[in-house]
Amino acid sequence: MTALGDLLIARIARTGPISLAEYMADCLMHPQHGYYATRDPFGAAGDFTTAPEISQMFGEFIGLALAQAWIDQGQPAQITLAELGPGRGTLMQDALRATRAVPGFHAALSVHLVETSPTLRKAQAERIPDATWHDTVATLPDAPLYLIANEFFDALPIRQFQRSGDGWREKMVGLTDGALSFGLSAATPLAALEDRLADTAEGDLVELCPSLPAITQTIATKVEQFGGCALVIDYGDWQSLGDTLQALKAQTHSDPLTTPGDADLTAHVDFAAIAAHAAPAKFTRLTPQGVFLERLGITPRAQALATKLTGDARTAHIAAHRRLTHPAEMGDLFKVIGLYPTHSTPPPGLEP
Repeated sequence: MTALGDLLIARIARTGPISLAEYMADCLMHPQHGYYATRDPFGAAGDFTTAPEISQMFGEFIGLALAQAWIDQGQPAQITLAELGPGRGTLMQDALRATRAVPGFHAALSVHLVETSPTLRKAQAERIPDATWHDTVATLPDAPLYLIANEFFDALPIRQFQRSGDGWREKMVGLTDGALSFGLSAATPLAALEDRLADTAEGDLVELCPSLPAITQTIATKVEQFGGCALVIDYGDWQSLGDTLQALKAQTHSDPLTTPGDADLTAHVDFAAIAAHAAPAKFTRLTPQGVFLERLGITPRAQALATKLTGDARTAHIAAHRRLTHPAEMGDLFKVIGLYPTHSTPPPGLEP
């Protein structure tokens, strides 16, 4: 058992079972033993690889899409270019490089990164030294906001509930014979899931992300009030149904309770919940990542880059393009939804 696991066992033995959200929060962000607080988990040497680490093209097209949205909205003179959970800063670095030739864009922007991990802030500072860091979206400037959230919402702690009659039993983390184990609370009605009684059956499991509504509403309010747009890219679907909690360690799946603090914990994003809290801004149609990137022109860009490559480099480049766009890989599993002002048009690559 890990050091964090020992602390959690002692805590549960003392005060009783905890929610899955409490467990995830400690596993990911405990100041001494949390997964993100203590390491850089990205890339081939880490526990997982995100789209920006697969190919520079991903960040380039995200940056160009935001630059085009800025042009479409009249090129405001001072804007916030922000990213939530920027990892190593690779996506933002690629976005800034790709948009350097867009007249006036860099003169207008200031880069703001929402990141709580000291380890990852250090890595980001090496790539984007002029950035300003925030612990929360609430402190982003009151200015037109062009925001990226790539694989951010999937890392937010979730709660899980199992349908029981007209009530719900919450999945909790407790102890069995002194070891961490899952259990269920007593059934009780839950206002937050009252609307799910119509589309679930006995025993179905649904997930709620407690922090998603406030984060989404904060972003949407800034976008509507000051202008800009937000691109949310993540794996998931329109509505939560089933257990999607997963632990990743050394690029492979593991038991979420086995190594607390030493494995990444994530869950699929409920994009319907993002849409439900998008007011006062508008939200776009949910779009597969592959379709979104193809609309932006990733295949002609990939073909142009391929002509300059040979051997293993060319093979890796072709594989990266496939991984980002093909329906059997990230193309369909990952989705994109945009938030944009009611008086504006949707961000490039997305539909109302």
